[in-house]
Amino acid sequence: MRQSLFIIPILLITLLWCSCRKDFQYDTSSGNLEFSKDTVYLDTVFTNIGSSTYSLKVYNRSNNDIQIPSVRLAQGNNSSYRLNVDGVAGKEFENVPLMAKDSLFIFIETTFDISTINGNEFLYTDAILFDAGPKQQEVQLVTLIKDAIFLYPAENTDGTKETLLLGLDKDGNEIRIEGFLLTDEQLSFSNEKPYVIYGYAGVASDKTLNIAAGSRVHFHKDSGILVGEGASLSVNGTLSMDTLLLENEVIFEGDRLEPEFSEVPGQWGTIWLAPGSSSNIINHLTIRNASVGLLVEGNSDLNLPKLSVSNSQIYNSLAINIWARSSSINGENLVLGNAGNGSLILSNGGSYSFVHCSIANYWSNGFRSGAALQISNYDLVEETSASGQDLTASFINCIADGNMSLELSLNSDETNAFDFSFKNCLIKFKDTNNQFDSDPLYDFDNDTYYNNVFLNENADFWNTAKNDFRLGNSSSAIGKADPDTALLVPSDLLGTDRSSEPDIGAYEFVAVEQN
Repeated sequence: MRQSLFIIPILLITLLWCSCRKDFQYDTSSGNLEFSKDTVYLDTVFTNIGSSTYSLKVYNRSNNDIQIPSVRLAQGNNSSYRLNVDGVAGKEFENVPLMAKDSLFIFIETTFDISTINGNEFLYTDAILFDAGPKQQEVQLVTLIKDAIFLYPAENTDGTKETLLLGLDKDGNEIRIEGFLLTDEQLSFSNEKPYVIYGYAGVASDKTLNIAAGSRVHFHKDSGILVGEGASLSVNGTLSMDTLLLENEVIFEGDRLEPEFSEVPGQWGTIWLAPGSSSNIINHLTIRNASVGLLVEGNSDLNLPKLSVSNSQIYNSLAINIWARSSSINGENLVLGNAGNGSLILSNGGSYSFVHCSIANYWSNGFRSGAALQISNYDLVEETSASGQDLTASFINCIADGNMSLELSLNSDETNAFDFSFKNCLIKFKDTNNQFDSDPLYDFDNDTYYNNVFLNENADFWNTAKNDFRLGNSSSAIGKADPDTALLVPSDLLGTDRSSEPDIGAYEFVAVEQN
């Protein structure tokens, strides 16, 4: 019995000592590692901006615990890639253990300065080497680096960033936003290099920001363009031959180029046409993934519209694609697609004319609070007529559609005029609960407001999830546009002739096989 009592503590001590040992015996790697991929493609990044983090998994399929003598970048410490091997950062690692039937993660990032080479694009490559000599294995690393023109606010002596004055609050305090005024040399954007903007790029009074066909403008988080009082914006895109490349289109989007960010809304702020800016002209522009695509304020005289916008697309905005407040817009051949609230909101009155526009909201990133098309002569946010104005709004050969029952919202007070009309339009308004039966604004038989309107008919778009609002074979919009108005806009968004039997919306129907 005494001998048993003596043996038990010895066994316990032995077990504890064994469990704490760090000097396991490993076999040296024999060059039979397996990898989750043979090449890691890090998606396109701008010069001097860090990439996302990418992963590589390394497998030991054998029955033996092994030790990899070395894991390193081929370019060593000179490499612009960075590694993290099982939680340890570096560029070279020695004696990396890997248990039998187990795996380890390697995480990869890069930042590259393209000014060290010639050219606007550079395919940067390296490799991760496992072991050396005849047992060496490798995984290639590849990423495309783009040069860009970076525009950003200056840093003040106290470490704060330069700001733009927006006005005064009700207590007389300044309202400011992080941003800077573009210099005369910066007021002409070209298509030679993409632009990356940090903060709000302001256009000063009596100045015009001109953006050439094919330009690419990328915005960092909470950034945008502010066109101030007395200033103008001129976007001069032209028709592209390649509908995927859009070589002549001007494109505004975020500064994250990885595919997983291609459809993430709210990556940047807005294009803000502030009160007092005038003669803003936009042609062949695509705006995507903003918070508000276009914020258009003031100047409500349609005889001298604040904004003339044509042949353009705005979609995937976190809140609103176009938000006009007490303003004036002439719009032709527009696609205002998916957005977290409204595709088009006209509030606080103003004067508006839209012809051959597809206003269609099939938002699927969560709850959507508003109709695709919202019109009011007062402030919808404050719900007061104190700041409202008279409203006139005309829609001809337009579509108002979406994945909600009611895609048209009309809000009028008794103080300001509310003059709107729809002619040869396709409108979705399924009032299943009859809650608007007594509201004269929704009397679709009243030809003062509605003339030749097609209610709750099938728009049959190609792919609403991808904001592709071309007309399908079964679309009720085919052949139902007003022909006289169509002659004023003789080509659709893609340049297709619409002079004969025109269709409602921004696109003419073309009979092709849909994917």
